[in-house]
Amino acid sequence: MSHGRYEMVVGLEVHVQLRTRTKVFCRCSTQFGDPPNQNTCPVCLALPGALPVLNGRAVEFAVRSGLALGCAIRERSVFARKNYFYPDLPKGYQISQFEMPLCEHGFVALASGRTIGITRIHMEEDAGKSVHDRFAGYTAIDLNRSGVPLIEIVSEPELSSSAEAGAYLRAVKEILLYAGVSDCSMEEGSLRVDANVSARRHGEQALRTRTEIKNLNAFSNVERALEIEFARHCAVHDAGGAVVQQTMLYDADRNSVRPARSKEGSQDYRYFPDPDLPPLVLSRAYIEGIRATLPEFPSARRVRYRTDFAVSAVEADLLTAEPSLGDYFEVVARGSGDSKAAAHWVMGEVLAARNAAGAGTGIPVPAEALAELIRMVKAGTVSNTAAKTIYATLVAEGGAARLIAERDGLLLVGDETSLRGWVDDVFKENPDEAARFIGGERRLQGVLIGLVMKKSQGSADPQKLSQLIGERVGR
Repeated sequence: MSHGRYEMVVGLEVHVQLRTRTKVFCRCSTQFGDPPNQNTCPVCLALPGALPVLNGRAVEFAVRSGLALGCAIRERSVFARKNYFYPDLPKGYQISQFEMPLCEHGFVALASGRTIGITRIHMEEDAGKSVHDRFAGYTAIDLNRSGVPLIEIVSEPELSSSAEAGAYLRAVKEILLYAGVSDCSMEEGSLRVDANVSARRHGEQALRTRTEIKNLNAFSNVERALEIEFARHCAVHDAGGAVVQQTMLYDADRNSVRPARSKEGSQDYRYFPDPDLPPLVLSRAYIEGIRATLPEFPSARRVRYRTDFAVSAVEADLLTAEPSLGDYFEVVARGSGDSKAAAHWVMGEVLAARNAAGAGTGIPVPAEALAELIRMVKAGTVSNTAAKTIYATLVAEGGAARLIAERDGLLLVGDETSLRGWVDDVFKENPDEAARFIGGERRLQGVLIGLVMKKSQGSADPQKLSQLIGERVGR
């Protein structure tokens, strides 16, 4: 974004909870929503004599994340202690990585064609949670989250607008979902964003003083907070002042940004290698073994969908937004033999039914059942209207599309005797419209077809019906 003489410069730090069952240095559960302080032990409470043991699955997911984001993986990385004091940090330090992180020099390709560099991805443990609204006048501490495994993805300061920052975050989330390393739920805190922003004159190469905005729990909030803080930087520069390096907090209710504290530098955290954890040493074979298991990522899948399934760019974007949705679409498209109809159903009725069922419930109708229903429409066994009725029954009851159509009388009727009987009845019951149609008012054909479909409860074959009614013109 530009603001008069200035351009925005943004770097993002994305904290992602890895989807392990246990914490990074102990066997406590990572289950979200359990009663406060239930999932704790001497290790994550930092009791004297308790020693950390590294979770191998967390390492696997961290490496997998780095490979998915184009990073080089260090065969030797080091855990460090990041020292600071806060009520929800039992040790008085956080185990993280500093000088020798696990992953470096990655990138994210945006739909705009720009590529944003990733400086590093390092492993660390999460802190606990301060709860300010549970007890009046007090702050409560919940340590269930203390020790949950995280990766921190640090971008280069190459993002130049709030919209581009949002696009980058959505791309990162999409890649991590495909990699299967995290559920990336911002509502549950498993994806959190800190945004660093500064303003400099157009054409300048040097970076100016930045501020870091925390407490960003939605991509839309990231974009709004960046706009507000960038405008403040521009105003300070225009007034001849100097921006102070600070940590800022975003208030979503008031749509405002306020200072929280002066921004610490690396020297303030007094990093040093953790004496309780040896260097993490990985073999090249281990890293390449993980690389071999990586899935097809969304950018490649979009290209394939447009080629193999002849869907539009917009349809490909929507169908690949989640790996499970894309997998579902492919089964329906291949099973039905009609990729266009499959895309229409998945983007329409399927997503509507899933959204109505609520988050985390999955897609209610098996892909094979929807494929059968689309085949029935193609074969002229049921009408499009009846297919939607059948789909609603599949959502509510399950079962097979053909059996539901037979049971509920939704199969198309194509024999001429039945069709002519319904047409005769409609013409007798609507003599004015019938006479005008026979006299040449062809625009009434759709009205008469609709009346016959209503009389047949949607079971009349519309193509044969149109032919039979059309034969009556000019009689």
